[in-house]
Amino acid sequence: CSSLDLMDVIGQEGARRALEIAAAGGHNLLMLGPPGSGKTMLAKRLPGISPPLNFEERLEVSMIASVAGLLQPDLPLVTERPFRSPHHTLSQVAFAGGGPKCRPGEVSLAHHGVLFLDDLPEFKRSALEVLRQPIEDGEILISRAARSHKYPARFSLIAAMNPCPCGYYGSTRRMCQCTPHMIQSYLNRISGPLLDRIDLQVSVEAIDMGQLGKVGTGERSELVRERVCLARDKQTLRFRELSIHCNSQMTSRELRAFCSLDSQGDQVMSKAMKRLGLSARAYDRILRVARTIADLQDQDHIHTRDLAEALQYRQLDRLWNERHRL
Repeated sequence: CSSLDLMDVIGQEGARRALEIAAAGGHNLLMLGPPGSGKTMLAKRLPGISPPLNFEERLEVSMIASVAGLLQPDLPLVTERPFRSPHHTLSQVAFAGGGPKCRPGEVSLAHHGVLFLDDLPEFKRSALEVLRQPIEDGEILISRAARSHKYPARFSLIAAMNPCPCGYYGSTRRMCQCTPHMIQSYLNRISGPLLDRIDLQVSVEAIDMGQLGKVGTGERSELVRERVCLARDKQTLRFRELSIHCNSQMTSRELRAFCSLDSQGDQVMSKAMKRLGLSARAYDRILRVARTIADLQDQDHIHTRDLAEALQYRQLDRLWNERHRL
């Protein structure tokens, strides 16, 4: 996937920006949009703008691949970030890990890379709930009758979904065929606790027909990656005496230390919490994203404009609120 260039993506400036922020801070990202809007195309280009694996990360990824029997004999060391894209019909064992030999599943095979879940609501609820532990702790415990194993599972979750079963709820180009009950049932497949753990939520609109066939005019992945690496360098320096490596891993203690807001910032967040009905966990996610946005601008402090942009990436919270008014 690292050979795929972000320049090939036509339009989608908002989604491209969200992808850059996700790469810079190690954040989880959910793309919401109709079929054919380019969600998968965007997701596949995340490894190409992410920082390269360091030697320690290469060893960890290679060991997991070896345990899973996926390491190539002629390539004893994995050099690129994994990109795993399991289908929603995948079994629970293949997804989370397990079996007679307690082998790692997709969530561990994506360690230090990307776990891409297309058509997120189509995954079984039990499979999605498995994600909560690795998203929080960076590891997954597989317990079976005879044995138990703990595997590392620190990945960037990139998910994609339609806004409704037919895919066109809210579209100005095609009428949605779904009833309010169908839309509500569809959105209910994503639990609130899982949604809270996704830092960035962005709408990906359908491409205008007049743009199809045109050559992409956006930045090359190489240029975006340079900014991402500079932002990661700031985080490495910031967390040099801690056991975390990027903004997405900050706990409440680190948030208080590195994401302090001025009075104007406090007012912005207070109003947003009330208007969007955000949880305390979502509040922390917004601060982490704002910190990454500030890092991309090479700023030491979070400004109000950084908070305002971070709040724009809570698209699904707005849709959830609309759902209750259907």
